[in-house]
Amino acid sequence: MRLGVTELVLILVVALVIFGPGKLPELGKALGRSLKEFKEATKGLVAEAETVKKDVEKTVEQAGQAK
Repeated sequence: MRLGVTELVLILVVALVIFGPGKLPELGKALGRSLKEFKEATKGLVAEAETVKKDVEKTVEQAGQAK
């Protein structure tokens, strides 16, 4: 789902009304940090899944050769 300019402006206006101009920079920083941590965690999970996949492929290959 992609947001257009109109939707982004509407979200920013609502956030400005709800939180006020003083809190918006803090909220932006917190959101940025959260997204960064989520990306790093996702990268770690993908790397771990690749390692497990390679281990399983190696085990299957060895079992095939043992026959």
